[in-house]
Amino acid sequence: MENALYAYSPIISRPRINWPNGARVAFYVGLNIEYFELGKPSTSIWEGTAGLMPDPLNHGWRDYGPRVGIWRMIETFDRYGIRPSALLNSDAATHYPEIVAAGRARRWAWLAHGKTNSMLQTGMAPDDERRFLEEMTETIATATGQRPTGWMGPGLSETFETPNILKDLGYSYILDWTADDQPFPLNMPGLISVPYSVELNDLSLFGTKGMTGEAFYRTVVDQFDQLYADSAGSGRVMALALHPFVTGQAFRASYLDKALDYIASHGGVWLATSDEIAEHYRAATLQPGEINDKPASNAA
Repeated sequence: MENALYAYSPIISRPRINWPNGARVAFYVGLNIEYFELGKPSTSIWEGTAGLMPDPLNHGWRDYGPRVGIWRMIETFDRYGIRPSALLNSDAATHYPEIVAAGRARRWAWLAHGKTNSMLQTGMAPDDERRFLEEMTETIATATGQRPTGWMGPGLSETFETPNILKDLGYSYILDWTADDQPFPLNMPGLISVPYSVELNDLSLFGTKGMTGEAFYRTVVDQFDQLYADSAGSGRVMALALHPFVTGQAFRASYLDKALDYIASHGGVWLATSDEIAEHYRAATLQPGEINDKPASNAA
């Protein structure tokens, strides 16, 4: 079936996007802060034990993130003045209050990322999903002191009802549809899409592709250089998707540091959060009423 959520919009025929202070690239880190239930298969480093209950090998690997990896990464983010966009499971918000406190002290952006990463956002009846998302939203708002306006589903999963429910709950943007290098309006009134990446994502780069740290650094630099060149005529967004149990490993720390140093040392880069990118785009690019009245192909 056709995707009714947004229409085709070639990037070459859109109004110019201007980021604050003449920046060419808006850069943000999408930091996945996730909770995994013991005894449920999920993201694994070795599938050979993924069906075991318990599965110490894979669960312990994932658990390294909130225990150790994220704290190493926070030191790197602080070094370059980067405030991550925290993609937060609501169960992580209650199980890891120290992480939430660290993020609140640093003014991170808080996006809803479902309840846990041991279940996908699929298969729910609409009424059940609405209750589920209401509870998840309130849990995150209470823990962080900030009601989330951005959403990314676990595994970037949605139902056909998810965007409508999110809009009713006060969300203004989603990351799930990784179809662009710029924000764009959705046909769902009140919602826009902000770029995220399943390619420039440590799970796929280190996991699926088996990259070394040096190759990861080179990939991040190559992505930035091309987007910077593309942005001569109109602003671009660069999202770097990270997981503390992956990039938070000790032998990868220096490569993340090198990559962020390269980006932060360039002029014309806005070190932003996804919240700030969404808000600036809506305020500076869309005309009054445009997000409600016109399809994505007519304005991006």
